[in-house]
Formats: sequence, structure tokens, C-alpha cells
Amino acid sequence: MTRAGILRDLLDNGRDHDAPRLAELARVLGLPVADVLVVGGHPVPGQLLPPDREKKVLREFTYRVTYCDHPQLAALCAFLDGMPDERPPAEARPARDLAGVDPFPGVLRGLMSNRGFGVLEFPFVGLSRSTIAGMLGGAWHQLSQLQEVAGPLGWRPGDLAVLAGEPVRALEHRPTFCHHVGAVFLAAVPRTSEQLVRAAREADRLSSREDHGAWQPASVGIYDCPDA
Repeated sequence: MTRAGILRDLLDNGRDHDAPRLAELARVLGLPVADVLVVGGHPVPGQLLPPDREKKVLREFTYRVTYCDHPQLAALCAFLDGMPDERPPAEARPARDLAGVDPFPGVLRGLMSNRGFGVLEFPFVGLSRSTIAGMLGGAWHQLSQLQEVAGPLGWRPGDLAVLAGEPVRALEHRPTFCHHVGAVFLAAVPRTSEQLVRAAREADRLSSREDHGAWQPASVGIYDCPDA
């Protein structure tokens, strides 16, 4: 079965798969188990979820990550991985609502929640907050929008397109954050607010980010992905 076929079957029939099968699909797809559980319509155990964190801390952390280049992103992942797991036990999150005609808004909401992101915490990717809220509310999910949100989630745009039922086609190249940015946010999933404060300082140290004295939504770019 093709990758697209596996994803579509997981979306349509994932409730029929048991835990070992879901773990195997996560390995085959190279996706976090928590994400596979979301797509398959299963609850996500608390041990796979981020702890409750201060929203301002998370927003400032995601902002600073966008100033790191690829070697700095790798170093930041290692910094996060080297931290102890200090998060308190979290409650499991129920399965996404399976009653809707379009499953993608629930899937996208689950993928964002797996990283602790709400609309305000999601890194700026060139889309307005109202656009992302519209995607979560089922108003739209155009391929160009999927391309923008895929990288910070650590997903391929084509994989999100399969789940959204959008035809995959060549898109005009433009700057987007790649899956290496998403890898940092995945590494940050177990980290507490206090640990994210330290990681944000480390991101600034690595990137030598210049403080402009006012909030800017994102860096000028880290778009030269070696995997592109």
C-alpha cells in the first residue's frame, strides 16, 4: 500500500486498528504515535501529551525557534532532549469527534494540541490567526494553507493534503518553515514552562537573535531546507 493509501485507511478505518498496529503504522510513516492516534480516531494517553504550560512562555519559545538555522535547530533539539522529564501526569485526551462530514479540522486540532499549540501559540507562518481558526472550524483547507502549517507540525504537506482530501499539485515555491522546525516543537512536547524558558534563552544564544525592541511575528527566514 502506498503512503497515501496508509494514511487514508488510517483516517477511514483507524478505529479498527489495535495499539500494536497503530504503533507499527507510526514507525512506517515516521510520525509520532500521538499523531497516528489522532488520525485514527483514538484517545491520546496523557504520557504522550505536553503538560499545561504558560501560553505566553510557549508563544515566546516558538517565536525564538524561528530564528535558528538548520545546525542551530539540531543543537536546540539536542538541548531539549537532554532535559529531564519533569512534567506532571496529564489526563488522556478523548478521541476527535467522528461525527463530522469533514474529519480534517478535528485532525488538525489534534495535531496542534499534541504539541500544545492553540491558534495564538502556533508560530507565524504567513497565515492570519483567523485563517488558522477557519481551518480548525472547517471553513477551508486549501493546499497552499496546508503547505504553510505542515512544517511546524513536522508533517509533509502532501500527507496533510491526503487527510484533507485536497488534490496534490505543484505549488509556486515560496518561503515556508520546514519539518526541522517541527522537530524542535516535537522535542519540546515533554517540557514544562520553566524548561521552555531555558530553551528559549538557548535558542537566542544559538541564533544571536537581534532584539528589535518590538514583537515581530517571525524571523526573516530559515527556508533553505537541505531536504527540499
